[in-house]
Amino acid sequence: MNDIEHDIPEIVINRLPLYVRTLNDLKLLNQTTVSSEHLGFLLQTTPAQIRKDFSHFGKFGKQGRGYNIDFLLDELRNILNLNKTWNTCVIGAGKLGQAVINYQGFKKEGYLIKVAFDISTKKLSNINDVEVRSISEMNQYIKELNIKIGIVTVPSADAQGVIDRLVQCGIKGILNYAPMKPMIPNNVSCMNIDPVLSLQSMSYYLDK
Repeated sequence: MNDIEHDIPEIVINRLPLYVRTLNDLKLLNQTTVSSEHLGFLLQTTPAQIRKDFSHFGKFGKQGRGYNIDFLLDELRNILNLNKTWNTCVIGAGKLGQAVINYQGFKKEGYLIKVAFDISTKKLSNINDVEVRSISEMNQYIKELNIKIGIVTVPSADAQGVIDRLVQCGIKGILNYAPMKPMIPNNVSCMNIDPVLSLQSMSYYLDK
């Protein structure tokens, strides 16, 4: 990523996967081109917003002709590094960790769960062909398996310590399912997923 891309707002980066998903859906319908107007309609945003988002990365279409879907998909996937596979580990082999490991969507999109770590390996040694190792072996296996992303599925009380260990092991990408906001260095990207917070926000609108 060059210096210009470092200045791109995070909210724009977060919208790019939505564009990729929508373009893939259009491709399945055998569409070859799409206008910013139609993309805006599908994503419930404005054509101007879409054009502004894309302008951060160059010109992807010609005015009046729309976007070539294959070309735009390739460009967006390159920007998001989706044309690579990413070796991934899960920390926490409880019910949530098992659900994450068993979810096939990660593998389909190139995120390969290579190993899981847990404080205890007495009950489980393998989940869906993914080996469960002691958390004390994290550093060794992260290096051996070239792990780039850690998925944290431990209780909130343990999450900061686990995330600290991942950072010490050189992990730069963390997906955190624990209901807490961790402290991380500036050079580490952490995405927090908390369904309860989302439900609490949504419930505001239910009695309106």
